[in-house]
Amino acid sequence: MSRIADRGAATPAEARAAFRDGLVEPTSGWSRGYAQANVLAIPREQAFDLLLFAQRNPKSCPILSVLEPGETTGPLLAGGDIRTDVPKYTVYRDGEKVDEPTDITGHWRDDLVTFLIGCSFTFEAALQDGGVRIAHIDQGVNVPMFRTNRECAPAGAMSGPLVVSMRPVPAAQVADAVRITSRYPAVHGAPVHIGNPDELGISDLGAPDFGEAVRIPEGHLPVFWACGVTPQAAVMRSRPPLAIGHAPGHMLITDARDSDYLVP
Repeated sequence: MSRIADRGAATPAEARAAFRDGLVEPTSGWSRGYAQANVLAIPREQAFDLLLFAQRNPKSCPILSVLEPGETTGPLLAGGDIRTDVPKYTVYRDGEKVDEPTDITGHWRDDLVTFLIGCSFTFEAALQDGGVRIAHIDQGVNVPMFRTNRECAPAGAMSGPLVVSMRPVPAAQVADAVRITSRYPAVHGAPVHIGNPDELGISDLGAPDFGEAVRIPEGHLPVFWACGVTPQAAVMRSRPPLAIGHAPGHMLITDARDSDYLVP
């Protein structure tokens, strides 16, 4: 297994090689300065509905790239392989999770169209540079993610709820977090909600639907960003015959720079 002494200093190629070699862990904090992506591969027959779903819900599903049917690499992962270079995957059949492998070669089909979708891990380095600490990194856990009571705009057979990721932010720094993340619209941009989780239909911040709970320090507010697990929630509801995504929090580390998605 590849050994990485400093996750933040690893190049994307080094990170992907480590995951290909069997390392399994969430990717928040890896390859500082490089963009991370959500992954969802779906049969060609359902791909247009997913593309339209993403177009109608750009906050939660900002598309960075789409691979051709059966294609396993592309410009965002030069020399890589989408089937092996994510630390952990989730496989759905008819909307039900059937496997969480570290290699999807055995599930792969030549008609699968892979969508690479912006991920909020991309702007975490900018938050840290702005003095905003990231609780799930500090606490060594996966970011907590929640289904909400907000419905996404449906498209064809594809429908589902908005999923959000949550990061506690000191009340005095919430404006900074909004300002910093708003400059990264291709990776979810500004928060969709700040404060009371009940307004999103979230009854217990200690019981996320995906990821792990984080301790919310005194004086911090929960801040919620749209999350790229949203299309996987749509898969669970819409039940295509096959779909393969990253395991939540276990992203594809791309060769794109964070700054490629920064707007003035």
